[in-house]
This record gives sequence, structure tokens and C-alpha cells, in this order.
Amino acid sequence: MARYILRRVIFMLPVALFVSFIVFMLIHLVPGDPVRVLLGEEATPQTVAALQHQLGLDKPLPQQFGLWLWQAIHGNLGTSIQLQQPVIQALLQRIPVTLELGLASLVYSLALAIPLGVYSATHRKSWLEGLINVSTLVGTAIPNFVLALLLIFLFAVAIRLFPPGGYAPFTDDPASNVRDLILPMIALGTSTVAVNLRQLRASMVEALEQDYVRTARAKGLSERRVNYIHALRNSLIPLITIVGLQIGQILGGAVVIEVIFLWPGIGKLAIDSIFAKDYPVVQGVVLLAAFSYMLVNLLVDVSYVFLDPRIRLNKS
Repeated sequence: MARYILRRVIFMLPVALFVSFIVFMLIHLVPGDPVRVLLGEEATPQTVAALQHQLGLDKPLPQQFGLWLWQAIHGNLGTSIQLQQPVIQALLQRIPVTLELGLASLVYSLALAIPLGVYSATHRKSWLEGLINVSTLVGTAIPNFVLALLLIFLFAVAIRLFPPGGYAPFTDDPASNVRDLILPMIALGTSTVAVNLRQLRASMVEALEQDYVRTARAKGLSERRVNYIHALRNSLIPLITIVGLQIGQILGGAVVIEVIFLWPGIGKLAIDSIFAKDYPVVQGVVLLAAFSYMLVNLLVDVSYVFLDPRIRLNKS
């Protein structure tokens, strides 16, 4: 397994390099000048040219990318044009905020999807199973930004149960942090609840018809043990695959959700940096997202071994 993990880690490097190059070229082709955004339209040409030279923006694009890549290899992602601070420092300040939202939405999704998926598979053709199926269709159909606005209108404006936005660190005010987290967590995680539930239900229905389940029942094991230990364990493999792919979806959805709820995470930083043409920060965010997505997929592959001992990664 160690050799497999090492090979996957090495493979991450060219992928991250390719993604960084594509994003670097695309963002520099977007009309606009970060120096003009920073100094304003009334800045003199001499002032603009001086700052462009200071930031290295007057060099050819291949040379700019080469300099950025050389610095990135040595652990320096540059300095934010807008924030005037190292990009790594800006990312480290916001990573815990985005992780909190992403992990909360993932836990919320699985906490609903797993028990409801098992119930739906074991109680087919019941009225509650039909209600669950209808709810999953509705949850899949509503975009997360539309759900976010509906939640704000209902629970923040009409009922005034939760704040419409903002963020309080957990270490400063745990109660306010939880209140601020609930609405964006639901908005971000609801669509994945529907997908995970339907995937788990389909896997459970198939697992319940396998011979090992019949054997477990023939041994006199309780129905609860058969469903949640024997059938569910094998049904989790396709669900974990879907969850691994959803990490990218959660990161992408967090961009919109963080802007709507004024959540000061990586997503909001990316949007603000794109509008400000803050090239180093955009590059840093993309590089972080690429490595995060590949790392999660590696962890998903490794988890297969623990769920199904028949799988051997060394043979992959």
C-alpha cells in the first residue's frame, strides 16, 4: 500500500502543475489590470508602470509563470496584491473557516442519508419510503444558492430564528458560531443528502439480495445486525466514492454559499480576488483546491481496503 500511496502522491505534482498553468493563463487573459484596481482610474501612467514593475506584471507571461512556479516549489506562493500579505498566510487564515462549513455540511448530509437510505431500502413500498423518494427529488432539483436565499427569507427574515449571515469564531463565541453555521450548512449539504441517500438505497437493495445476507439471517442474527453490519458495510463502498467526488462539489458550492452568508472562507476569498484581479491569491486557491481534491480521492481509495479486505491496492 505504501508504494501505491507514494505513486499517487508523485502523480499529483504534474496534475497540479497543469491546472496551475491553465488557470494562470486564463486569469491573465481576463480584461482588467490589478494595478488599476488597486490604485484607481485616476493614477498616473508613471505610477501604474512603477507598481507593475514592482509586482513583476510587466514581464512576459511565460516568465511570470516560471517565477511563480519557482517560488511555489520553495513554499512561497507570492504576496497578495489586494491584501498586501503572503498568500500562504491569507489561505491559512481562511482554511479553518471553509473546513468547518464543508465538514459540517458533509456530516449533516451523511447523518441524514445513511439512516434514511437504510430505512428506504428495508421498507420498500411503504408510505414513508415514498415520501423520502419525493424529498430526494426536490432536494436534488433545488440549486444550493436558491435554497440559501429561501432559508434566509424564512428563518432569518420571517421567523428571525437565525442570523442572515456573518461568522463568529468558535473559540470566541461557540453559541454564535453554531447559529451562524446552521443555515449555510443546510444550504450547502442538502443537495448531497439527496444524492447520497439514493446511492445508498440502491446499494442496500442490491446487498440485501446477496447470499451472505441470507446466510447471516439463517444463522439467526437479528434483522438490525444484518442490515447495519453486513449489508451496510458493503453498501458504503459506492457511497464513499460518491462522497469523495462531492468534496469538489462542496468546495465549489462553498464559493457561492460563503458569498451569500458572508462566510469569510476560501470561497469568498477567491471571489474577492477574482474581482480584484489578485493573481497570486487566485493561483494559491486553485493550487490548494487541486491538491485537496486529489488528496481526498487518495483517502477514498485507501478506505476501500478497510471496508472490503478483498481489495488490494498494490495490484492496482
